[in-house]
Amino acid sequence: MNSFRISAPAIATLAFAPFALFACSPAAADLPPPPVVANADMAGQALFVTNKGEDTLSKVDLATGAEVKRVDSCTTPHELSVSPDGQYVAVGCYGGSSLSIFNTADLSAVKSIELGDGARPHGLVWHANGDLYATAEGRKSMFWVEDPMANEPGVFEYATGKDGSHMLAVAENGNQAWTVDMQSGTVTRVDLKTRRAPLSVAMGSEPEGIALTPDGSALWVSARGSNEAFELDPATLEVRQRLDTGRFPLRLAIRPQGDVAITSDLQDGGLSVIDLESGELSRSIAIGGPDQAEQRFQVTIIWSADGERIYAAETGTNTVAEVDYASGEVLRRFSVGEDGDGLAILAPASTETEDDGE
Repeated sequence: MNSFRISAPAIATLAFAPFALFACSPAAADLPPPPVVANADMAGQALFVTNKGEDTLSKVDLATGAEVKRVDSCTTPHELSVSPDGQYVAVGCYGGSSLSIFNTADLSAVKSIELGDGARPHGLVWHANGDLYATAEGRKSMFWVEDPMANEPGVFEYATGKDGSHMLAVAENGNQAWTVDMQSGTVTRVDLKTRRAPLSVAMGSEPEGIALTPDGSALWVSARGSNEAFELDPATLEVRQRLDTGRFPLRLAIRPQGDVAITSDLQDGGLSVIDLESGELSRSIAIGGPDQAEQRFQVTIIWSADGERIYAAETGTNTVAEVDYASGEVLRRFSVGEDGDGLAILAPASTETEDDGE
């Protein structure tokens, strides 16, 4: 049996040594805070950041560029995701066993969903269907949380059986999910509805970045230990093509338009841009650059809803860089809390990308 329903999960307060990319994070640079630059075109949009070094959650107003709220979150918060209706943001408590949910308006705490002893949830998706999906490294599994805002959400666990199930992607119909399992060096397909045994395939060295194309036709994975990216068949996990990326590509994100993917190359201080039609590396975008790669310690990357901007968490300097995709220029840097890592964006419905037929 690969899954089971938890009707009454045990509540546990656990202390874990969180998985680290290196032995320790680089010290933040002795830099003045970046200037607050306004952008009226981004009215109503907000950026949420988990600050894993101080166990807090930040909200940045993207119109003003100012951090407008910071609250206590949970132990070692990492990935986060905004609800489809924009009312809530969920946080994976990597140093514990729960998912914490906050109001996006004022970051007031709403509820906590326990996943069981030693869960260490990391990767997190609040799906368009309204359900939450999370990896649980400490249990070699992933979770499907059905109707998370209900008084008693349905909590289902699925074994991956692999070490370091870290990030995940979920199919549009919610029938399958895929995890990247860093220590095992595998990608795993989990069938959420049929409950068939999971399928795992070796994929480079330390695969960590993962994303599904908007049409669901391809799964892309980056392997940080071998500086590679792979296109996979989502059903069979057969490798269709591979290419070299920049150094240490620990995240991969696909543009909402579905035309390109980017990897966050920590050791280069920049991004690799992959043309998804040709499967070739089309260009690189410098954010901090190799001279500042260790100083800025660039980690998570996400796209704006319209695909015009990229946001990169610079954990070492407690900042987030806003990058213009077309020019590659760093437009602004936002001050956040200590070791800012996970990122999520709230954008009004009017700013979301529409299908233009391209």
